[in-house]
Amino acid sequence: MRSIALSSWCYGVLFSGLAAAQAPAPSAPADYSPPRLASGKPDLQGLWSNALLTPLERPADLADKPFLTEEEAREYARKRVETTNRDNRQGDPGADVLLAYNDFWWDSGNSVVKTLRTSLIVDPPNGRVPELTEAAKQRLAAQPPFSADGPERQPLNARCIYYATAGPPMTPGAYNNNYQLVQTDDHVLIVNEMVHETRIIPLDGRPFPPEEIRQWRGSSRGHWEGDTLVVETRNRRADTPFRGSSENMRLTERFTRVADDVLLYEFTVDDPDTFTQPWTVQITSSRVQDELMYEYACHEGNKAMYGILGGARLEERRAADAAK
Repeated sequence: MRSIALSSWCYGVLFSGLAAAQAPAPSAPADYSPPRLASGKPDLQGLWSNALLTPLERPADLADKPFLTEEEAREYARKRVETTNRDNRQGDPGADVLLAYNDFWWDSGNSVVKTLRTSLIVDPPNGRVPELTEAAKQRLAAQPPFSADGPERQPLNARCIYYATAGPPMTPGAYNNNYQLVQTDDHVLIVNEMVHETRIIPLDGRPFPPEEIRQWRGSSRGHWEGDTLVVETRNRRADTPFRGSSENMRLTERFTRVADDVLLYEFTVDDPDTFTQPWTVQITSSRVQDELMYEYACHEGNKAMYGILGGARLEERRAADAAK
């Protein structure tokens, strides 16, 4: 297991936060200056990883504990790595056939977030996703279930169209947690390892497209606030919700390099149609030193759709034969 030693920038936040329900947002130490491009803007480029064991929401057994101590964090990480090892699934009725999808293929990380918070959500202070509005509850309850009638009724991830962890917002998943940032003076490019998705973010002040033009991941526009890259995303499609969000969700992401090997990634979800209040997440992304990201070729060799639809047709034939 890799060390979960903290970078120097987060110590002040950690120890002041242990005595408070919610610490101020982490920031770079006063004497840290990020590398810069010729334009003078911070250089955020490189390969970063969101592979973390810290859950999005604070677990119930840690409800009154916003932070772990370093010793508690080591023990928590050890237990999570042990319990999520996919090679220990003998007798698991939910395991895949012959346990073929073993632990080699998964990468949930082996450390917690560098601030040692017990949840990635920092606001609300309870570390939980806010309550849904009544309208959202009704909207979600009315959604039709997935069906094996045809491919168009299958989830978007099964069709290799959309994976929520690739974002925006980008969140830790079971694997493919790397993303690469590339910058020019007027654009930022984010390439996600998951589904090999690429997001091109203009920084030139251009307006958002009209509301009727909607995309799987919405439309993103960026600008700089000091040394922080701020990206706002609107115009998302209704069929790519984040945690049940509506198509009117506005997402604000912030990227701040707080150490040579740490990029602070924050995002705020603002969707009054779905959540009773906005909510904010902080993720400490770690620099990947080998600068290597594998292509995620989702469709090649993917037998899932064939198996799902073929199995459904077989069941229909069996039912028809039984009814004769």
